[in-house]
Amino acid sequence: MTAATHSTLFPRVPDSADAVLEGLDPEQRAVATALHGPVCVLAGAGTGKTRAITHRIAYGVRAGILQPSSVLAVTFTNRAAGEMRGRLRQLGAVGVQARTFHSAALRQLQYFWPKAVGGTLPRLVDRKIQLVADAAAACRIRLDRGELRDVTAEIEWSKVTQTVPADYTAAAAKTGREAPRDPAEIAQLYAAYEDLKRERSVIDFEDVLLLTVAVLQDRHDIAEQVRAQYQHFVVDEYQDVSPLQQRLLELWLGDRENLCVVGDASQTIYSFTGATPDHLLDFRIRHPGATVVKLVRDYRSTPQVVRLANGLLAQAKGRAADHRLELVSQRPAGPEPVFTEYTDEPAEAEGAARRIRELIGSGVPASEIAVLFRTNSQSETYEQALSDAGVPYQLRGAERFFDRPEVRNAINALRAAARFGGNDALLDDAPDLPSQVRAVLSGKGWTPQPPAGSGAVRESWESLAALVHLAQDFAAAKSGATLADLVVELDERAGAQHAPTVQGVTLASLHAAKGLEWDVVFLVGVAEGMMPITYAKTDEQIEEERRLLYVGVTRAREHLHLSWALARSPGGRPNRRPSRFLTGVRPGSQAGAGRAGAAGAGGVERGSWTAAATVVPEQAPRRRQRTPARCRVCGRTLTDGGEMKLMRCEDCPSDMDEGLYERLREWRGEQARRSGQPAFCVFTDKTLIAIAEAVPDDEHELARIPGVGMRKLRRYGADVLALCAGQDPAEGQDQD
Repeated sequence: MTAATHSTLFPRVPDSADAVLEGLDPEQRAVATALHGPVCVLAGAGTGKTRAITHRIAYGVRAGILQPSSVLAVTFTNRAAGEMRGRLRQLGAVGVQARTFHSAALRQLQYFWPKAVGGTLPRLVDRKIQLVADAAAACRIRLDRGELRDVTAEIEWSKVTQTVPADYTAAAAKTGREAPRDPAEIAQLYAAYEDLKRERSVIDFEDVLLLTVAVLQDRHDIAEQVRAQYQHFVVDEYQDVSPLQQRLLELWLGDRENLCVVGDASQTIYSFTGATPDHLLDFRIRHPGATVVKLVRDYRSTPQVVRLANGLLAQAKGRAADHRLELVSQRPAGPEPVFTEYTDEPAEAEGAARRIRELIGSGVPASEIAVLFRTNSQSETYEQALSDAGVPYQLRGAERFFDRPEVRNAINALRAAARFGGNDALLDDAPDLPSQVRAVLSGKGWTPQPPAGSGAVRESWESLAALVHLAQDFAAAKSGATLADLVVELDERAGAQHAPTVQGVTLASLHAAKGLEWDVVFLVGVAEGMMPITYAKTDEQIEEERRLLYVGVTRAREHLHLSWALARSPGGRPNRRPSRFLTGVRPGSQAGAGRAGAAGAGGVERGSWTAAATVVPEQAPRRRQRTPARCRVCGRTLTDGGEMKLMRCEDCPSDMDEGLYERLREWRGEQARRSGQPAFCVFTDKTLIAIAEAVPDDEHELARIPGVGMRKLRRYGADVLALCAGQDPAEGQDQD
């Protein structure tokens, strides 16, 4: 979760400009008071960079030095822009524009298009992949689904680096870029894609930036109008700026230098999209008189986590490593990071789920726990493991909180109750705001106790529960607040995308976790071939993978678990080894010579690891050694999770007992209703299919079916075996 949403409390708006500066450390205060000329903030992970730049804007506004409407703060995600707007609102700096590059450019393009070009702006396509598929068909080039995504990514890279189709082949060769197809074919597809857009009168997201740049370059009167509007610029995550975004920023600025940038070269993890830290690292060359402030006081993580993070970068190479920041933790000591080795990936997922359940049982909120992985394809294994363990979770990258149907419906219901509350019988016995909200949302699915299990029902309940908690905090912070006041607050939060906390363990890729933080972080799959990823070949690519792991480590406030599996699937060859990046920071490993002269050389202190940091052998019920999972029809080794459940390839013929399958489905539905949890938490569809195909005779055969763990065998085994034998399950059996 973001720092902005770590608490749903409503802080008091500072009553003066000087009050805005209260609580800032000396370096943050230096950022906040540097309101003139170019400013470069080099901010390490967890050092309060967003706090520093939002207080800078708020101090300038509250002191009368900056006009709110003249400030444009830009960042890279809607979430980050929403967080910035939320913080500025809490600091009393209302009216400041905080947007993504694309959002700011689109607003300008829509406004100036009739004047610059005439007519209305062409339609913006949300997804370009279908256009790329049509371009491939026009070129008579066959692309599978993976190649389609890769070619789309190449087109996006070309556009943000301002590479036209005719120059793609040379540009790819010059940068050492590994094209997914022959570069000449990519160039042909790129050209056909651009032709199709013109024919259909549509533009894509990269065109928004390109066209805005073109308008500002060609129409000096429009450029001057934009510059008259915006006098001061703040750019967050400046290490992720692409050449195209940098060009747009230069056009916004003109010959002025009222620019503040903030970034960390050690967190550059999006170079595949065209991002480069060069603009950050060269800032002082372009602006010799710049004020440079380094933020290294880490308020997020314990000294143990910070030491590991510093150690990861101690062996780094390249230009970004030469400018790395050595963090200094400001928090009390905490537990040592835990390193765990597992036999295979399912065992790793089950182990993480088991530890997470223990943490939640000890009082750690589920929303303060995250499982982070390198690729999205790893998610399914952990979703299943958490479901089997009865742990609620949420997937990062899903729809935004205020876009969820249950949230929209709930806010509409609250708005209606605020308007006609006097005639609503639901509110007769609700004397205060929190009880009124609970009464209204009880009609939308909220209950005092959460539903059992996970899945869509639990996720919907968690969304409504977040609104209930928000109402409680709002009422505590604003005495006498009414339902109408809360609706206004929710509307403002929706506009800022300032979401309340949702309970549930977060599952996210390392890229999606950027900018977030949790009390407990599980970094899984930290093995060679996954971290660094197999296709990272060059030194630059390897170093970006190291930085990606660094970003993952620095998401943790207190507890950090790193794990890897020796084999992918149960019974597979145990030929994997821990990631090379853990050398020197993992107990029992020895670091290389380090980087002579580099900032923070020396990394982890030698001999400082305690017994708690030793590699933890798996203490769970000892798993039996399993042979490779093979298709029982064709004999092929199975690796896909779904196929392993079925014990056959998806396209191999099924000999399922249809009648048994239907009986199992009916029984599962009854079990789900009885326990109040989603049906898939009893058994997934594929597990039922596997049971109906295998028709096991005893517990041993049933236990061999993937998806039937010991807990479910004890709870449901007798019922399932009775159904397989054509008998009725024992009435009322539902015990652990």
